[in-house]
Amino acid sequence: MKDFIIPDRDFGTPAAKSKQMVTLTIDGFDITVPEGTSIMRAAAEIGISVPKLCATDSIDAFGSCRLCLVEIEGRNGTPASCTTPVAPGLKVHTQNAKLKQLRRGVMELYISDHPLDCLTCSANGDCELQDMAGAVGLRDVRYEAIDTHFKVKDTSGIANTHYIPRDDSNPYFSYDPQKCIVCSRCVRACEEVQGTFALTIEGRGFDSRVSFGAKTDTALSSDCVSCGACVQACPTATLQEKSIIEIGTPERSVITTCAYCGVGCSFKAEMRGDELVRMVPYKHGKANRGHSCVKGRFAYGYASHKDRILNPMIRDSINDPWQEVSWDEAMDFTANRMKGIIEKHGRHSVGVITSSRCTNEEAYLVQKLTRAVFMNNNTDTCARVCHSPTGYGLGQTLGTSAGTQDFDSVEETDVVMIIGANPVAAHPVFASRLKKRLRQGAKLIVIDPRRTEMVEAPHVKAEHHLALTPGTNVAIVTALAHVIVTEGLFDAQFIQDRCDWDEFQDYAEFVSQPQNSPESVALLTGVPAAEVRAAARLFAKGGNGSIYYGLGVTEHSQGSTTVIGIANLAMMTGNIGRPGVGVNPLRGQNNVQGSCDMGSFPHELPGYRHVKGEGVRDIFEKAWGVKIDDEPGLRIPNMLDAAVEGTFKGLYCQGEDILQSDPDTKHVAAGLAAMECVIVHDLFLNETANYAHVFLPGSTFLEKDGTFTNAERRINMVRKVMAPRNGYGDWEITQMLANAMLKDTGGAQWTYTHPTQIMDEIAMTTPSFAGVNYEKLEVMGSIQWPCNDAAPQGTPLMHVDAFVRGKGKFINTEYVATDEKTGPRFPLLLTTGRILSQYNVGAQTRRTGNVAWHAEDVLEIHPHDAEVRGVKDGDFVRLASRSGDTTLRATITDKVNPGVVYTTFHHPDTQANVITTDFSDWATNCPEYKVTAVQVSPSNGPSEWQEEYNAQAAMSRRIAAAE
Repeated sequence: MKDFIIPDRDFGTPAAKSKQMVTLTIDGFDITVPEGTSIMRAAAEIGISVPKLCATDSIDAFGSCRLCLVEIEGRNGTPASCTTPVAPGLKVHTQNAKLKQLRRGVMELYISDHPLDCLTCSANGDCELQDMAGAVGLRDVRYEAIDTHFKVKDTSGIANTHYIPRDDSNPYFSYDPQKCIVCSRCVRACEEVQGTFALTIEGRGFDSRVSFGAKTDTALSSDCVSCGACVQACPTATLQEKSIIEIGTPERSVITTCAYCGVGCSFKAEMRGDELVRMVPYKHGKANRGHSCVKGRFAYGYASHKDRILNPMIRDSINDPWQEVSWDEAMDFTANRMKGIIEKHGRHSVGVITSSRCTNEEAYLVQKLTRAVFMNNNTDTCARVCHSPTGYGLGQTLGTSAGTQDFDSVEETDVVMIIGANPVAAHPVFASRLKKRLRQGAKLIVIDPRRTEMVEAPHVKAEHHLALTPGTNVAIVTALAHVIVTEGLFDAQFIQDRCDWDEFQDYAEFVSQPQNSPESVALLTGVPAAEVRAAARLFAKGGNGSIYYGLGVTEHSQGSTTVIGIANLAMMTGNIGRPGVGVNPLRGQNNVQGSCDMGSFPHELPGYRHVKGEGVRDIFEKAWGVKIDDEPGLRIPNMLDAAVEGTFKGLYCQGEDILQSDPDTKHVAAGLAAMECVIVHDLFLNETANYAHVFLPGSTFLEKDGTFTNAERRINMVRKVMAPRNGYGDWEITQMLANAMLKDTGGAQWTYTHPTQIMDEIAMTTPSFAGVNYEKLEVMGSIQWPCNDAAPQGTPLMHVDAFVRGKGKFINTEYVATDEKTGPRFPLLLTTGRILSQYNVGAQTRRTGNVAWHAEDVLEIHPHDAEVRGVKDGDFVRLASRSGDTTLRATITDKVNPGVVYTTFHHPDTQANVITTDFSDWATNCPEYKVTAVQVSPSNGPSEWQEEYNAQAAMSRRIAAAE
C-alpha cells in the first residue's frame, strides 16, 4: 500500500523473463503468463489480490508470512502462492472457507504482538498490516499475549526485556522495533535491491528482530547508506520517513526526475497541499527501476532552506552590500550593464555559462541568449571541466559524443571494466544494479589509483584491480590493447565488417611495439604486468564486455586520448552494438548530457554541429531571425584568461559555481574580479557570487517543467510540483533578460509561454531530437535520443548495425607524461573525487541532513606517508602545491597507495581547487584535477589563505536592510 497515491500495483513477486508461456486457471479464469511466474503474480495480473505481507514485487519471494496460502486441485496442503510457480493446467483457488480461516488465524498471531495504536500511528492509512487485517476479515483477536515486544513494562510493572526503544539516529527515517512483524522485506531489499547487506535478522523465533549489524550499531553508525529501499519495502511503521511522522500522509503525487547525478532517477513527489512530504522512487522509471539513493530519496530540504535567496539583488561594486530590488529593476540594471560593456568593448567581450543542473529547455535558451542576443559564441558549460574529452574522443572514434547503452544493458554483461569511476559514491543507483549483476556471476576489472568501494564490497570482489599511478591511464589502456593484439584476442570479423581495417592495421602495429607492453610500462604505472595481461585476456574473451568510466579518465591532460583508447578496446573486441557491452561514460550532473546536447559548447550549435557549417547556421538563423557568428567562442578557461587580460568583461553564469568547482581557484577569482558585470543565477549566494554584481534567484527542479537528459541519453520529464518560491522558472528569467536586452534594439521579443514550446523549437532545429515532444514523453515515459523519423521510439542502443560516423575509427594513443611532476618539494600526487552523501560543490547537499555523514572534506593518506610526516588520524594537515595551499583533516587509510593522497571538493571551507593547477586536456581544456604534485605537513588549523577567503566571502554576502 506504499504506492496508494498513484496506483502502481504491487504484483507480489518480480516478473518472470522466460519466453515460454504457461496457461492455468485461477478462480475460474484462464490466464497465460511466462514460465517461472508465481501464482500470486499471475492472480494479480487478472485483478485477483491474494493477501500478503512478506511479498513485494521488488524482491524475490520469501514465503514466511503464510498469508498468501492457496489451494491447488490435485495437490495436498495449502502452498504459499508467492513461492509456488505456475504450471500448465493448474487449477488454483484463492478464496474458500478453509483459506479464510487459515488467514484469519495467521493475522491473529501477528496482531497479538503488535500495538493497536492505529489512529495515532504514522502509517495510518498507509499500512499493509492494517490493510490485510481488513482483507481477511479480522474482527477480534482470541490470543492475549503474555510476552510482547511493544509494551515498555510487563503486567507486573517490571521493565520488559523484549522491548527495544525507537532508533531515531538517522536524519531521515526512524526504526521502531515495536511495530516490526519480522517479514524480512527490509533485509531482503537491502541485499537484493541495494546490495549493502547492512540489515539482518538477529535472534530466533519470538526473539527475532531486525538489526543494523552489531548490537552497538544504530541506523546512523551502521553500514546503512540510507538509500531508502528498506523504508519503501516496510509494510508497517517500523521503518518510516520522519517527514511522514512530522507532516502526515500525502494526498497527491507528481512524477518527476531527480536533480542530482547523471543516472536520472524517476520519483513520485508526494504532496500534502503545496508541501512536499516525501520523494518515493517511481517503480516504472526506466533508469532506476524503483530504486534510489540518499540524495534523491531524502536530500531535497535545500529547496526550502533558510539560506535560499528569493529576491533579485544588485550592487555596483563587489565590495558593496547587496541591495534587494524588484525583477524589473534587476533586469534593467543587468541589461544596461551588459549593453554598456558590448558598446565599449565589443560583442565578444561577454558570454554565458549554461547549467548542467537546469533543464534542456533552459540550457537551450542560455546558449541562444549569447548567440542571438549577445551575437557571439561565448558559451560553455560544466562539461568543460568534466566530460568534454568524452565528447571529443567518442565523437572521433564512434561518431557521437554519448554513451552507447541503456542502464538495463548491465543485466546482460559478463565482464565489466570500470575505469576512473566510483559508481558506489557518484552513481549509486546504477552501482546497485551493477553489483546485483556481479553477484550473479559477472566479472569485474577496476582501473583506479584508489581502492574504491567497487573493488571489494559485500559478496562482490573485483577479479583485477589495476591500482595505477595517477596520470598513467593512457599507458595502461594501451598496454591492455597490446596484449589483445599480440595474443590475437581481437574480433577480426567485427573489425573488418564495422571498422576501417587499414586503420586497425596501423593501430595494431603501434600498440604491438615493445614500449607499449605491460612489462615496459609496469615501472611507470605501478601495475604488475601479469595483472594487466590477465585483465586484458578476461575482457577480450570473457563474453559480453562493457566499459564504464568517469572523471578519473577525462580530467587528465590526456583525457581525450584515454577516451579514444577505451573506444579502441571496445571496437577491437567487438563489444559495441548489442546488450551487455558498450562504452558508457558515467555523467556527473543530472543534465550535463543535456547541456552538451543543447549547444552549450562554444564551437557547436545544438546537436553537436560545428558553427562553421553554413547549412547548420542557416537553420538557426531562419528560426531566430538573426545572423549567427561563424567563429567558435571562448571556453571557460579562455574567458577567465581574457578577463585577466582585460578583453572579457561580462558573464552570465546560470547554476554553476566556477569559483569552487574549477581548477586553480586563485586564477578563477582573479578573472571574476576583473569583470565589470558578473551575473549569478542560482539558488544560493554561492562562492562565485562573491564576485557578482547581479544575483538572480533561481528555481529548484520541484518548481519547473522541462526535461533532463541522463547519462544513457534518456530524456525524462521534469514536472512542476509546486509554484516557484522566487516567482519564476529559470527559463522565464533568461527570457526576461533577453527581452530586456532587446527592448531598445528593435530585435524581436522572445514569447515562450511554456517549456513545451522551447522543446518544439529544439525538435525543429536539432535532428537527434526531431521526434521528441511532450506528448510523446507523457505516453512513453522517457525517450533515448536520437529520436527522429528513422527511430520514432528512440534509440536504447547505439551503433547496432553501423557506427554513426560510418566505419569505426582506430586512432593511435601515444602516452605523453603530464607536465605536472613530483619532486623534492612536492613528492606526493593528489587525486580528487566524490563521496556518496555529498554532490558536486555541495551547495544543495550541505543544506540537508546529509552533513551527518560528511561534514567536511578530509585527506586520505597512506599509513607510511603519514608516519614519515608525523601525521596522526584526525590531525589537521597543510596540503600544498605549486598553485596554493589549504588545510584539512587527515584520514589514514590503505585505500590509497604510498605516494598518493585523495580528497573531495564538496566544502568551500576547504577549497580543494586552490591546490589544483591549470594543466588541462590537450584537445578540450578539461582541467587535470586528478594529478597534482603536493606536499603534506602537520598544521594547527586553517591556512592564511583560507582565513582571508572566508573574511572576503563574509564581506561579500552582506545584504543591506530594506529601506
